[in-house]
Amino acid sequence: MRFVRHGFAGFFLITLAALAFLPQRGPAQQQTPPDYSQSFDKTDAMIPARDGVKLHAEIYAPKNAAEPLPIILERTPYGTVNDAKGYSRKLGRYLEMIPDGYIFVFQDIRGRYGSEGKFVMQRPARNPKDPKAIDEGTDTYDTIDWLVKNVPHNNRRVGLLGISYGGWLTVMGMLEPHPALKAASEQASPADMFLGDDFHHNGAFRLSYGFEYAAMMETSKENYSFNFDRFDTYDWYLRLGALSNVNAKYLHDTLPTWSDFVAHPNYDSFWKQQAMPYILKRPTVPNLNVAGWWDQEDFYGPMKIYEILEKEDPDHLNYLVAGPWNHGGWAGGLGSSLGPIPFGSNTGEYFRRNIEARWFSYWLKNKGELPLKEALLFQTGSDKWVQFDSWPPKQAQPKKLYFRENGKLAFDASQTESATAFDSYVSDPLHPVPYRHRPVEMTYPNEYPGGWFTWLVQDQRFVDRRPDVLSWQTDELREDVTLAGSVTAHLFASTTGSDADWIVKLIDVYPEKYPSDWKLAGYELMIADEVFRGRFRKSFEKPEPIVPGQVTPFIVDLHTANHVFQKSHRIMVQVQSTWFPIIDRNPQKFVPNIFEAKESDYQKATERIFRSKRFPSNVQISVLASESSGK
Repeated sequence: MRFVRHGFAGFFLITLAALAFLPQRGPAQQQTPPDYSQSFDKTDAMIPARDGVKLHAEIYAPKNAAEPLPIILERTPYGTVNDAKGYSRKLGRYLEMIPDGYIFVFQDIRGRYGSEGKFVMQRPARNPKDPKAIDEGTDTYDTIDWLVKNVPHNNRRVGLLGISYGGWLTVMGMLEPHPALKAASEQASPADMFLGDDFHHNGAFRLSYGFEYAAMMETSKENYSFNFDRFDTYDWYLRLGALSNVNAKYLHDTLPTWSDFVAHPNYDSFWKQQAMPYILKRPTVPNLNVAGWWDQEDFYGPMKIYEILEKEDPDHLNYLVAGPWNHGGWAGGLGSSLGPIPFGSNTGEYFRRNIEARWFSYWLKNKGELPLKEALLFQTGSDKWVQFDSWPPKQAQPKKLYFRENGKLAFDASQTESATAFDSYVSDPLHPVPYRHRPVEMTYPNEYPGGWFTWLVQDQRFVDRRPDVLSWQTDELREDVTLAGSVTAHLFASTTGSDADWIVKLIDVYPEKYPSDWKLAGYELMIADEVFRGRFRKSFEKPEPIVPGQVTPFIVDLHTANHVFQKSHRIMVQVQSTWFPIIDRNPQKFVPNIFEAKESDYQKATERIFRSKRFPSNVQISVLASESSGK
């Protein structure tokens, strides 16, 4: 294998940029980072877990504290980056909370960086009947127990939070919580790695992310990245050929996670043992779920976790915030824009100061009031925060946008009985549709935040007029359409192959005359999107081939959104069958395991999307009749 030492990945790269006082995705500003050594005393500790393994932690206690303080614990697989004086720059993540007075603890999880033991990707939850069993939850419990007994001047209240993998660690810490754990904030945690988060979406494998993340996490105890031989990884992955070449040419069974991908191509017990619907029952401590509408890694996760916990929450411990952010984009920077899309206010700064800081102050210091009643969601399009009694809001009504002739999209269904009422394209695995503008550089570039962080807001006109992408759009809207809740595509489709992927995008098309910001004139902004692997249409556990040429219904859950399609905008839906290399190429010929497919299995297929009275393909959205739903 060819790997090179790498810095830090995922949300942590975003956070570091923010901590260096960069505007979100903008050029560096000349500002001096704080000297944390003037404010905190640092202690390094090796904290014993119940099985004798010692976990490394950095403890930052404010100097000259006048009273016992609560502890904020963040557990991470990504290590910490220290400044010239040896103080963690992760403290900059908490600039809005530091004045309130907290003891901050940053801990390397088992098997990563300074901690002992073996790292296991998303270590499964233990059997609580086995007193010797360990998991990330027991490591969290043991850490909290040690901290409240050994850290001077703490008030025996602990807050737990993290983003991405750290969010998942937060949820694991809530399964069997330590009595001192009084508040948590799960932020962008994955909930199901086969159905909707990092590694698969509806069974479709997230190739570039899965390959590069496994390499980064399992090459050594620290972060590494694969050394691509070209800048455009679209070209590299296409030249790679069949997925079986990954092990044959590069990995040679050295990465456990890749071996798990190959061994578990369907939704079996391996995936279920780490999926939140199977391990998460009810809230145990107050939890603030945080999601970003354009999270390129884990949007499904926090929304699903909120949904699961909401089913049994008699003590009202479950809360939700969603904002106009990418993965971890709320952790630093102003949050006034994402890519070229402005939001009219500093949404990240607002969250950290007015929601997150107040959340922990309320539960850990008995100060102030709760910053939200249930669900606080930024409404994109109108660019404002809206409070809801529940999410999705109960008063939203389903409306269907039907695919019509001549590329039209309408709220009225087609009345045609014609058997030829369909649109079609040829899907060619040798010429897949890129998921973002080329060149597609590596997921986590070493030197700068690359296109990975903003691809969900990229202008979708880059696939216009591709013969393998279909588009339908409404006329100019005569009034605002307020989407608040679920988005679901109902496709009636056929293929000449025996398997197919269906990618569906819901898009806000800006007017061609947009004088307030001319660079957004005609912009095609994705609001919701998802992929569905056709073989799983009946069961994720037992895939079946598609009958070639037979009109078949497919349901694609595009999850949820809170967006206003403004008057004079248009609503567009796009459908395609490749999204490369974020999604691996479907051979379009049914094979038992795509990870073991041969080059000869990949074939062209003609795909048809039907739009008749009998086969009314549509996207169903949840619409609010007025803005009165917000409290």
